[in-house]
Amino acid sequence: MCLVPLQTGYSYELMKKKLAILRNDPWLEPFAPAIEGRHEDVVNKLEELTAASGGSISDFANAYKYYGLHRLPEGGWVFREHAPNATEIWLIGTFSEWKCEDAYKMTRLDNGNWELVLPDDALKEGDLYKMLVTWNGGQGERIPAYATRVVQDSETKIFSAEVYEPKTPYKFKVKKFAPDVKPLLIYECHIGMAQQEEGVGSYDEFREKVLPRIAADGYNAIQIMAIQEHPYYGSFGYHVSSFYAPSSRFGTPDDLRRLIDEAHRLGIAVIMDIVHSHAVKNEVEGLGRLDGSYDLYFYGDGRREHPAWDSLLFDYGKNSVLHFLLSNCKYWLEEYKFDGFRFDGVTSMLYYDHGLGKAFGSYADYYDGNQDPNAITYLTLANMLIHEVNPKAITIAEEMSGMPGLAVKFEDGGIGFDYRMAMGIPDYWIKMIKEKKDEDWHPTSIFWELTNRRADEKTISYCESHDQALVGDKTIIFRLIDKEMYWHMMVGDNNFTVERGMALHKMIRLVTLATINGGYLNFMGNEFGHPEWIDFPREGNGWSYKYARRQWDLVDREDLKYSFLNAFDNAMVEQVSGVYDFQSLPVEKLWEKDDDQVLAFRRGDLIFVFNWNPTKSFDGYGFLAPAGEYEVALDSDSKDFGGFGLVDDSVHHFTTPDPLYSPSGKGWLKMYIPSRTAQVLRMVKPKPRKRVKKESDSPAEPKTEKTAVKTVAKTVKPAKEKTEKTSKTAKTTKPAKTSSAKKAAKPAKTTRKKHEEA
Repeated sequence: MCLVPLQTGYSYELMKKKLAILRNDPWLEPFAPAIEGRHEDVVNKLEELTAASGGSISDFANAYKYYGLHRLPEGGWVFREHAPNATEIWLIGTFSEWKCEDAYKMTRLDNGNWELVLPDDALKEGDLYKMLVTWNGGQGERIPAYATRVVQDSETKIFSAEVYEPKTPYKFKVKKFAPDVKPLLIYECHIGMAQQEEGVGSYDEFREKVLPRIAADGYNAIQIMAIQEHPYYGSFGYHVSSFYAPSSRFGTPDDLRRLIDEAHRLGIAVIMDIVHSHAVKNEVEGLGRLDGSYDLYFYGDGRREHPAWDSLLFDYGKNSVLHFLLSNCKYWLEEYKFDGFRFDGVTSMLYYDHGLGKAFGSYADYYDGNQDPNAITYLTLANMLIHEVNPKAITIAEEMSGMPGLAVKFEDGGIGFDYRMAMGIPDYWIKMIKEKKDEDWHPTSIFWELTNRRADEKTISYCESHDQALVGDKTIIFRLIDKEMYWHMMVGDNNFTVERGMALHKMIRLVTLATINGGYLNFMGNEFGHPEWIDFPREGNGWSYKYARRQWDLVDREDLKYSFLNAFDNAMVEQVSGVYDFQSLPVEKLWEKDDDQVLAFRRGDLIFVFNWNPTKSFDGYGFLAPAGEYEVALDSDSKDFGGFGLVDDSVHHFTTPDPLYSPSGKGWLKMYIPSRTAQVLRMVKPKPRKRVKKESDSPAEPKTEKTAVKTVAKTVKPAKEKTEKTSKTAKTTKPAKTSSAKKAAKPAKTTRKKHEEA
C-alpha cells in the first residue's frame, strides 16, 4: 500500500512494515487488509481536504470563521450560510419586525454559499434573528447553522439566534493549561441540574457552588453534559439543534468562558460531552431541512433517521459535513478553551446497523463489512485535528462494541482516541447486584472483568454514569439499599440493609478505581450515594424540577450517613492521585480465592485487599507479597467512613519470611480482614541513614521552605474529626496513625496546576 507524503505534521512512506496495531496483536493479522485500508482512507481524505489549505487539517477546519455572523475589520457586518438548495434567503428579525426587507436579502455566491453585508447600524447587541429560506416548492424560517448564540422566548417557547456582542468581552486569565492525566479523575456533571434549588442551574452557580466541591473532592477533570444547544431540556443534551451555540438556558457564552477559566485556575480540566453521532429532527430549530433539502447535512435515503433515537444521522461521506463537524471541534477548543471531548454514540457511528442488538463475540464482527468507513475516517480526522490544535487535549470514545484500535494512535493503525469508556464495567456491577447472591461474588470474576482490556488502549473505568441515575434505571446505592434509604440514613440508626449497601458501595468503587489503566469517572452526586434519580420536567410529572437537581444538603449534614460515603470517596481518590502515574503501574494479582471471596493485588507500593465474604472474617489471613513493612493507608470499615472500626489501623504489618519465596523477595503477609471490607496497605520505606558530617565538609547551603499551596476549602466533611481528617490543606508533618482517614491525608499537590496566569 502506497501512502502519499503529506505536509500535515504526519509523514508517511511506503508501508514496508506492519502497523503497530498489527504487530502488537497477531490475532488481527487476518484483518490486516481492512485495517490498512481504513488507514489509507484517512490519508487520502486528509490530502483531499487539505490540498487548498497547505496540508493543515487545522487550517481546513475554519468554517465557523467564514460562515455565520461576524464583524468586519473595516466596520459593518457580514453574514454567510451554506444552503445550495435555497432559491432566496432573507435575514429577518427584531430589526425588520420579522419581515423580509430588501436590505436584508442575501446574495448567492459560488459553491452553494450565500452572503449578506450590512452597515454598523443594521444590527445591535440583543437583536434576535433567523433566516427566511425559500426553495422550489416551499419556504421556512431557519436558525443559521453556525449561530453561536441561540435563545428561547420564555412565553412563546420559540428559539431564535441572538446577536451577542458584549461591550467588555471576557478575557481568559489562565493563559496556558495542561490537564493532569496521571491519573485522569473525571467528575461527570450537568450544569442545569447541579443546583440545590428546584429549577435550572446556571454557569455562574456551578462555578461558585459546585466547582469548589469538585476541587475539594480531589477530581482533576470535569466532563460537562448538554453544552450544545438543544430544544428539549429532558433530552439530557443529546438531541442537539445548534452545534456552535452553548445552551443559553444556563447563561451567556461569557458565563461559560468564566466557568472554564475558574476550573483551570483550580487545576481542573474541562471535557465537553460532544454530540456528532446524530442531531435533533426539528426543522425550525435544527438542521433538519435547512435549505429545504433532506441531504444537506444528513443522509437523504433510508439511512437518514436513527431507528432507535428518533434523530437524524450525518452523512460523513460529504466533505461539507466534514467541514462543519471538524470546524465544530476546533471552535470549542479555540473559542472556549475546552480541554477535550467525550464523543457520544461512537458505536452508532461505526456500524451501518449502529451496533443495535449485536453481541460482538469475535474479531470478525469488527471487519465484516458492517462498518461505516466514512464515519471511521471522520473520527480519525477529528482526533488528528483536536491534537493538532491542542497536543494536550483529551479525547474519549463512548463505545460499547470493543472495536480494536479505537484508542490507538493513527500512526499505529488506530482511530486516535486517547481513551475509551469501559462500558462493560457498570453493566457488570448491575448484573452482579441484580443476579448474584452475596455468597456468589467471586474475586476471580471481579478481577477479570476490571482488568480484561487491550494492553495498547487506555480506558476510563467507572461504576456508574448518568445513565444509571436516570428514571428507568437505578444507581448502585439505590439497587443496594432501595427504599431503606428514605428511613435509615441517620447516623446511629443501625440497619442491616443500609450497612450492607454502604459497605459494598465503598468496595465496588475502590476496586474499580484501583484497577484503572487510564482514568476513572464518577457522576455528580454518586460519590456520596445520592438517593434520588434524575427526572427532567415533562408532562408526566407536571413539568416539575423536583428531581432535576442535586441535594447537596444531604452530604453537608453531619447527622446523615451520606457524609461517610463522601469522606471515603475523598480518601480513595486521595490515595490514587497521590501516586504519580498510578494508572501506568502494573496490576499484579497477589491472591484470589473464590471459596473465601478474598482478593488482593498490588500496584507500586500499595496493596489492595478485599474480603467480599458476607459472613466470614479472617484473622491472620495470609498471602504472598513483596517482603517488607506495611501500614494501613485506607480502611473501608473505619468509623470515619460509617464502618464498625474493627481494624486497628495503627498496627503495622510485617511479612513472614519463607525459604521457598525469600529468594524472589517475597514473604507471607498476614492480616485481619473483616467481612465486606477493603484495606489499602502501603509499604513503609526504610529511612536513609544519616551521613556523619566530617570537619572537611563545606557548610551546607541554607534551606528554603516552599510555600504550601492552599487548596479549596472543603465544603463536605465527615461527622467526626472533620477538619483534621479530610482537609486537603498542605501538611508538613506526618499525620498520626490513629485512623485511616488521617492516613489518607497528604501534602497538597503542586503539580496539578500546570497553568500560567496573566
